[in-house]
Amino acid sequence: MIDLSFFGGLPVAVLGLGRSGLSAARALMASGAEVWAWDDDVERRATAAAGGIPLVDLTGCDWRELTSLVISPGIPHSHPAPHPVAALAREHRCEIIGDIELLARSQRDASYLGVTGTNGKSTTTALIGHILETSGREVQVGGNLGTPALDLEPLDSSGIYVLEMSSYQLELTLSVTFDVAVLLNVTPDHLERHGGLEGYVAAKRLIFHRQTRPRTAVIGVDDETCRGICRQLTEAGEQIVIPVSGSGPAQGGVHADGGVLTDDTEGGKAPVLDLREVPSLPGRHNRQNAAAAYAACKTLGVQPPVIAACLRSFPGLPHRQELVAVIDGVSYVNDSKATNADAAAKALACYDAVYWIAGGRPKETGLAGLEPLFPRIARAFLIGEAEDAFATALDGRVDFARCGDLDRATDLAQAAAKADKRTGAVVLLSPAAASFDQFSDFEERGERFRTLVEALPGRHADLDPSGRVLQ
Repeated sequence: MIDLSFFGGLPVAVLGLGRSGLSAARALMASGAEVWAWDDDVERRATAAAGGIPLVDLTGCDWRELTSLVISPGIPHSHPAPHPVAALAREHRCEIIGDIELLARSQRDASYLGVTGTNGKSTTTALIGHILETSGREVQVGGNLGTPALDLEPLDSSGIYVLEMSSYQLELTLSVTFDVAVLLNVTPDHLERHGGLEGYVAAKRLIFHRQTRPRTAVIGVDDETCRGICRQLTEAGEQIVIPVSGSGPAQGGVHADGGVLTDDTEGGKAPVLDLREVPSLPGRHNRQNAAAAYAACKTLGVQPPVIAACLRSFPGLPHRQELVAVIDGVSYVNDSKATNADAAAKALACYDAVYWIAGGRPKETGLAGLEPLFPRIARAFLIGEAEDAFATALDGRVDFARCGDLDRATDLAQAAAKADKRTGAVVLLSPAAASFDQFSDFEERGERFRTLVEALPGRHADLDPSGRVLQ
């Protein structure tokens, strides 16, 4: 746990008592702060109170006593309208910050590496952490991924915090200047929370806040928005800029065109590794993730052969194109983290005979942009609140079945794949929708899929930790 003794004896408000909020409240209490905690959800308040966290209704407290509000990143503080507590904080000139800001104020001697992007940031963050830890560095990995920031261990000047940063968290973090900042991609998402695409892009750009040489920006150049950001930062010349690509050349950077990871940071386009031999990193999007991880870790002094060996041993992340099983020759892939169409596209593009489980609570973009991938879908199995909208989008273009829930969809997908006997068949849970209609989060949805698949009848192949079928 992180020491926040600079708040000792002072009242600090904490709004939102999910994972990061509870972590912040506990760390502040352990450091001697007077915590005023609140959540709109009655059950979360009860859980916090049972854990000894003091509750104060922040809508009716004396804000003259407070100087800081630690707010969970999922709670709006500006668009589409500020939460009433956030509005009160601003009215009383009380700073609004997040838990990663508290980490940065406490651990000033450590190095910081941040990863953001619409898609791929969790895999890239975990991959960088894996490379650095395996190569002997002192590393703590967390943020938007896994361990909340204030549950990480303290680090000295030899340590590196590798943090996944959402757009929400970047807006709430003022003190960090990342030694290495990674921006993978930008596609429309969370637009209502940022007042439109311009606000969303501005939030993502905060990852480069105050960077000067030798600090480094690693930027994916496979989308127009990020190409523009890369060009602007390169022209400004304030920090080192390394372009990375999973689909084409990246002059002076790192790319994986054709699947071969290639280092052009020193000229010469030196081949590093054929990523097609790494089953835990399938698809073009993971080629960009690997290129970004390579560039970031080489910047921190890890040698290319060591990075290549670490890439080969990467086990992948749960719920991100996770190969759960191979049953009677059919692969079952858990991509529950794909909560929008763009993320689902990354998975669909990897396979040629897809039995696709899709649906949940739909995003505003629906299935827009997936049309070129429809020929890869042998049949779709629709679930949740998105069932009607997705059926309308697929009608006449993709064969589909309305399944209602994940249990029925998994059973029907197995039956269809078994009956069709198509080479390379994949039952893919890649919902292109949020999970909150039927599950608490994408992780619960993915765990349910894993449980269902493991119980399916048939001959289950043995897999090694990186996803290879053992002979």
